[in-house]
Amino acid sequence: MTTNLSILKFMRKIFQAATLLLFSSLFPLKAQKLGTLTVEKIMRDPKAWLGTSPSDINWSDDSRTIYFNWNPDKSLSDSLYGYSLSDKKIIKVSQADRKKLPANDGVYNRLHTLKIYEKAGDLFLINYQDFKIRQLTKTIERETDPQFSGDEQNVVFKRGDNLFSISISTGLLTQHTDFKSGTKKSDTKLNPEEKFLKDDQLSMFEILKERKEKKDASKKISEAERPDYPKEIYFGDKRVQNQKLSPDNRFVTYQLIQADKSAKSANVPNYVTESGFTEDIFSRVKVGAPGSTYEFWVYDTKKDTTRKLSIKNIPGIYDKPDYLKDYPKQDTVKKNKERSVIVHGPFWSENGQNAVVIIRSVDSKDRWIMALNPDSLSLRLLDRQRDEAWIAGPGIGGYAMSAGEIGWINDQTIYFQSEATGYSHLYSLDIASGKKTQLTSGKFEVQKVQLSKDKRTFYLTTNEVHPGEQHFYSMAATGGARKRITQLPGGNEVSLSPDESKLAIRYSNSNTPWELFVMDNNATAKPEQITKSTTAEFKSYPWREAKVISFKATDGADIYARVYEPKKSNGKAVIFVHGAGYLQNAHKWWSTYFREYMFHNLLTDKGYTVLDMDYRASAGYGRDWRTGIYRFMGGKDLTDNVDGAKYLVKKYGIDSKKIGIYGGSYGGFITLMGLFKTPDVFKAGAALRPVTDWAAYNHPYTSNILNEPQSDSLAYRKSSPIYHAAGLKNNLLICHGMVDVNVHYQDVVRLSQRLIELGKNNWELASYPMEDHGFVEASSWTDEYKRILKLFEEKLK
Repeated sequence: MTTNLSILKFMRKIFQAATLLLFSSLFPLKAQKLGTLTVEKIMRDPKAWLGTSPSDINWSDDSRTIYFNWNPDKSLSDSLYGYSLSDKKIIKVSQADRKKLPANDGVYNRLHTLKIYEKAGDLFLINYQDFKIRQLTKTIERETDPQFSGDEQNVVFKRGDNLFSISISTGLLTQHTDFKSGTKKSDTKLNPEEKFLKDDQLSMFEILKERKEKKDASKKISEAERPDYPKEIYFGDKRVQNQKLSPDNRFVTYQLIQADKSAKSANVPNYVTESGFTEDIFSRVKVGAPGSTYEFWVYDTKKDTTRKLSIKNIPGIYDKPDYLKDYPKQDTVKKNKERSVIVHGPFWSENGQNAVVIIRSVDSKDRWIMALNPDSLSLRLLDRQRDEAWIAGPGIGGYAMSAGEIGWINDQTIYFQSEATGYSHLYSLDIASGKKTQLTSGKFEVQKVQLSKDKRTFYLTTNEVHPGEQHFYSMAATGGARKRITQLPGGNEVSLSPDESKLAIRYSNSNTPWELFVMDNNATAKPEQITKSTTAEFKSYPWREAKVISFKATDGADIYARVYEPKKSNGKAVIFVHGAGYLQNAHKWWSTYFREYMFHNLLTDKGYTVLDMDYRASAGYGRDWRTGIYRFMGGKDLTDNVDGAKYLVKKYGIDSKKIGIYGGSYGGFITLMGLFKTPDVFKAGAALRPVTDWAAYNHPYTSNILNEPQSDSLAYRKSSPIYHAAGLKNNLLICHGMVDVNVHYQDVVRLSQRLIELGKNNWELASYPMEDHGFVEASSWTDEYKRILKLFEEKLK
């Protein structure tokens, strides 16, 4: 009897479940509401509950369709979608159709009637009269970097190490270079012993001598009958790159790079692997490691010669950096020793008569723009920007490997960006007269530049309305007044259609994720929203629009910040420190730190006041702000955060003994410096994936700011938290991924040993065995932020 009752109960449950399933399919349940925020809720996989914003916006060549990556159906990864301007419909692009689509980038001919592009290692040509696509190559080898020849009758491209061209009309394939690694046998020099033996043999044996004479004669005849192939150019154990053919086909310019094989790589051990064995992940060298050297060469096909460009006459090539004055006994730059440079370009005028190169010093202190005469192999200075900190900024590039923005307005005039006035602005320069004209000016940055097809108009993205807003403008190529085209406050990432009649805009504000809009290229036009990406669950919570404010730093500078104000304060506050150093987060658009944004809403719900500031070295505020940390990371960037804590006490009545701080990467570094150097300001801190010793970080980023550890040890001593660990007084949480190939896990291991030896017991380390620098797994995000919340809840009492 008991058994029968159990079976009946079991059958009744199955019936109820089936009924519920049928009912829910016929009548969908009410959309789930987010309710009270918890770490578990906000750290879920974002595509599953928040939604995925459109990204990688591109236009079809006929300007009729906008393509973008999107994931409205919550798939494992984003898919390609297209929006038709005529049908006003969004469709998912099939894999078969996607394969047929042209590549997103490409190069136009002068009249914009043809475009050449590379896709999957082959070359294609689009005729803009009927938008038909013609495939030019179909090979196993990759063809890359296509360009139109000077007469636009051929397409010049790279295959392997060599330059080729293909005739658009006949399909004739021509090879222009014959680069080869190693050394030509005939070029191998004989040592004295070998030379003696060879000469002795030829003088002693007549048959050897006769055979050599016949062989040499035969070779001479063969070479005379040989087609006019390019010269063999051997580059030994170096590497060749940046091969370019001049518009008249006479000159081939190229770069030879010599890597220093003594540079030791710092690899990362991976413990949790499919094989069950610990496996090393190749990572990078550390700052100050021996670097590569760069040479710029010109192959003159007319004279059949190769020559290396001399840099000895570049103005300032022997200049020493000012920081060496702190090391009178350690002069690391010898007198009259040329500094290492990287030559970018050449960039040729459309008529092929003028060439310009951008030369960057490897120490990042100088950028020269120079006219190049490849015939005489001479340089003429057009513009020099010198910065005792380091050359960088929007449109300029932060490293010596970057050429920055440059182009031709006409055959005599170039345009480029420079921070000469303290902000990145647009300039034009007449290469004949040397006259330089500043086209934009003011206390704002030109962040993106595009010249119209007819070369009469510049399209610019700037932050002149407010440092925390981005807007799109048009301006005459000669300069003058700018016409603002976008009007919605926040972030406007604009993609101009090929015919320049429409704008595809990825837009967001501070509490709404990015969506795609389209509008006419007209200041009076209204944008039309195309996508709706966020879920009902995400929208069910009243996300705060953080106030963008500014306050005064100790030195009088204005610090911009976002503040999250609770309805009822609990007297506690948390300061969030963004990563990357050179990054902007106190803005009016949706942040890349969206998880942190949601966490800040959670904290605010609990009564915390949260401050998120663009401290010294953040992006968006010009040269002086960018370089404010030169030779002292943890200097002004830290005092700005300390000033933020004082502002919270004064403005919001926060208890000065109840302020926490946290951040990742550079934010983790500042958190450590805050707890070590200003221990009475911050009661608790969470340092996520922090740099603990700058001498262990990478070369390009660190050497710009702190120079090299072997030449500027004072800067590294001041800036590295591991040297200040004795100052730890309050509560520290460290979280770090163990397969971090950016900031190595070794950093926190070394700091842990230092804290152990110092006898500190108010710290803990949480390790994540399967996470890189940027966490991926929702479980890791959840664990990390539960620990951060627990830290603040327990320690800010």
